Amino acid sequence: MNRIPEIMIGLLFAGAAAAQTSEGPQPPVVDPGGPGMAPSDAIVLFDGKDNSHWLTMEGKPSKCTVGDGVMTCRTGAGDTQSIEKFRDAQIHVEFNLPYEPAMRGQGRANSGVILMGRYEIQILDSYQNATYANGSCAALYGQSAPLVNACRRPGEWQTYDIIFHAPHCAADGTVETPGSLTMLHNGVLVQDHASVRGRRCVAGEGPIVLQDHSQYVGRKIGTAAGVTEGAPDTIIKFRNIWMRRLNQ
Repeated sequence: MNRIPEIMIGLLFAGAAAAQTSEGPQPPVVDPGGPGMAPSDAIVLFDGKDNSHWLTMEGKPSKCTVGDGVMTCRTGAGDTQSIEKFRDAQIHVEFNLPYEPAMRGQGRANSGVILMGRYEIQILDSYQNATYANGSCAALYGQSAPLVNACRRPGEWQTYDIIFHAPHCAADGTVETPGSLTMLHNGVLVQDHASVRGRRCVAGEGPIVLQDHSQYVGRKIGTAAGVTEGAPDTIIKFRNIWMRRLNQ
C-alpha cells in the first residue's frame, strides 16, 4: 500500500495547525473612522477648520480660503504645499471641480496633487472631455495613464485614495529603483503599482502640493500637438485631506 499521499496530507494538516498557533506581535490597532473621518493614526492635513497646515511655495501662509468645511483654491493663489513632509505614504484627498463648458482638453478645471513636490497626479475635468491619456484625470502625469476614466460630473465631490512608494536614489541623483503608485479614483482602481520615475530623484522627504495653473491663464497649457486652449480663472475645492506614513 502506498502511504506517501497519506503522509503528505498529514504534513499539510500539521503545517496548517502550526501556522494557526504560531506566535508573533499583534498588528497595531487603528480606528478606521467613519464617513469624512480620517483613521486614528493619520496626519490630518485639512479638517475643514483652517489651512494652517499649508503654505505658499515661498513659505508664507496659504492664499487658499476656508469656509463651510472646504478649502477653496482660486487661480492666482499659487501652488499650495503641505507643511508636513513624507516619503512612502497613504494619502486621501477629496476635490470638487467647476464646470467650464467653454474649455476643452487640458484647459478644463486643471489642477493636480503633486507628491513630494515632484510627482504629479493630474486633476482635470475628464468627464466627457478627452485629452492625451497620460494627462487625463487620475494620470501619473506624463508617465502613466489611468486604467479607466472614473470621473464624476463637475460639481460633484470626488476622491483620490493613493498608496505611494517613493523611488530610491543612486548616489548621482538618478533613479536607482523606481517607486510605485497604486490609486483608487472614486473607489475604482485606476493605477495598479504603476512605476514612478523622474528626471531627478528626491532622496529626502517632500510635501504634497496642490497645483495652481495661474501662470497659464489665457495661454496654452498643454504640450501635446494640437492643444491650443489657455487656462481660465478656475476655482478648485478641497476637503478631508489626510496622510498616513508607511514603513516608517
